[in-house]
Amino acid sequence: MRFSVFPASAHPRRLRRTAGTGAAMAALVLLAGACNGAGDKAANSAEVGPPQSGGTLTFALAADPTCLDPQQFGANASLNVGRQIVDSLTDQDGKTGEIKPWLATSWEVDPQATHFTFHLRPGVTFADGTPLDGAAVKANLDGVVALGAKATIAGSYLTGYRGTTVLDPAAVRVEFAAPSAQFLQATSTMSLGLLSPATLAKTAEQRCQGDLVGSGPFTLRSYKPNQSVELAKRAGYAWGSSLFAHPGEAYLDKLVFKIVPESGVRAGSLESAQVDAISDVQPQDEGRFASGYTVLTRPNPGVVFNLQANVSRPILAEDAVRRAIQKAVNRPELAQTVLTSKYKAATSPLASVTPGWVDLSAQLGYDPEGAKRLLEEAGWKVGSDGVRVKDGRRLSVDVIFAPLFNASQSVLELVQQELRKVGVDLRLRKLAAGEQNQVQNSGDYDFAYYNITRSDPDILRSLFSTRTVNRLRIASGDLDTVLDDQSQSLDPAQRNAKVAEAQRIVADRAYVIPLFELSQVHGLGPKVHGLSFEASSRLQFHDTWLSN
Repeated sequence: MRFSVFPASAHPRRLRRTAGTGAAMAALVLLAGACNGAGDKAANSAEVGPPQSGGTLTFALAADPTCLDPQQFGANASLNVGRQIVDSLTDQDGKTGEIKPWLATSWEVDPQATHFTFHLRPGVTFADGTPLDGAAVKANLDGVVALGAKATIAGSYLTGYRGTTVLDPAAVRVEFAAPSAQFLQATSTMSLGLLSPATLAKTAEQRCQGDLVGSGPFTLRSYKPNQSVELAKRAGYAWGSSLFAHPGEAYLDKLVFKIVPESGVRAGSLESAQVDAISDVQPQDEGRFASGYTVLTRPNPGVVFNLQANVSRPILAEDAVRRAIQKAVNRPELAQTVLTSKYKAATSPLASVTPGWVDLSAQLGYDPEGAKRLLEEAGWKVGSDGVRVKDGRRLSVDVIFAPLFNASQSVLELVQQELRKVGVDLRLRKLAAGEQNQVQNSGDYDFAYYNITRSDPDILRSLFSTRTVNRLRIASGDLDTVLDDQSQSLDPAQRNAKVAEAQRIVADRAYVIPLFELSQVHGLGPKVHGLSFEASSRLQFHDTWLSN
């Protein structure tokens, strides 16, 4: 069995530690190899000379961001925009997993990982001129908690949050009721990116629709839903992450995101130079950019694309049904038939680049005959149309999905065919991104199809604990205990063991049907240089520039 593990010896630079904090910090920092991925280098930079300032880069997104507030929404299209607007307390090295300084120049963590003290960079301001100080940090963390269900991912990072104390304008102490081994990494995410106090005073809907001010290298000029988002360089920006390739302001004057959902139109726009770069190059289009372009690729850490069961529904409440569906899916065929070599068949609920991943491919093997046996033994008999029936009820379940990844429908249609072979009718319900969130919250679905990106395995707790969003809609039990234990464990080996146990529970009980690992695949024109991924495989445009 293969593992991705937490290192026992890596520590963030400039970390001030007192005696006894070594064990705590070892559990807070991630393994080098676990976050590494193909295409992690900045695009087109080395061979064309020094970077040039100026110009407008036009980037075609595959989906509308829907909500621009990174504290509320977690879709790639939203976060690729939001990352340019907000800064974070820390940053994470995508190659080593190490936590690095950004708005916090240093920090201390107590031996129990319940108190985190951050020392802030002086002179930082939001784009509206207000200072980014200790009071602003406190207001943001308190504000995430106040958002409640509107900030499910960000809120899960603050489970057990007792509050933030402003020690002075340049220092805050964040306190938790129990050890929070994941929190330091969480401070590097966009979900805990910092917004101005004036923004925090707006309604959640106003923030989603673009009433948003951060301290980042770009400012938001306009958002026209389903059309475009326009950003402008923040003049005087001087507090970039220690991982940025250059200090000071961004090179680009403007950054325009156009919403182009049709993959063929998006690819054609790049070929005809109507746009400078595009997101989500689809498998069938990859060959169009084999010469004269850069295809920037990096796998996403976190929870893979999956069918997540709503266990409160009568049919999926049956273990045998869920386990049969687990056996009926041919994951290698999905990756090879619908996708390309840039995408991996899922081997666990977690992607293989996620720290703590374990290889469960043996448990997830394709076994259609085994699936049929399970269903027969559970009383599901083949009906006249091939769909199984029990007590007058057809074995028919739906799956809700939003087309945020353009190949999703093709993937689900192949899964639909595979399940039909064992007597399961899978009905596809295509929804807008905002609708999918609403339906998931309501519980009116059987399966939900999605992925969630985070470079820390605590994402399992964020999604599946009954003490957070409880997407599985299960009763509290042993899975909660395991997820809590990994979140609080300060020993790397013990945390790895709990993360592994959580993955096995989720897979063995078929709470989740893992399908494939998402990769970011973006096409860049010949004039685009310096575009790179951050640790969660979202784009960072601060170092991006255009050649003539």
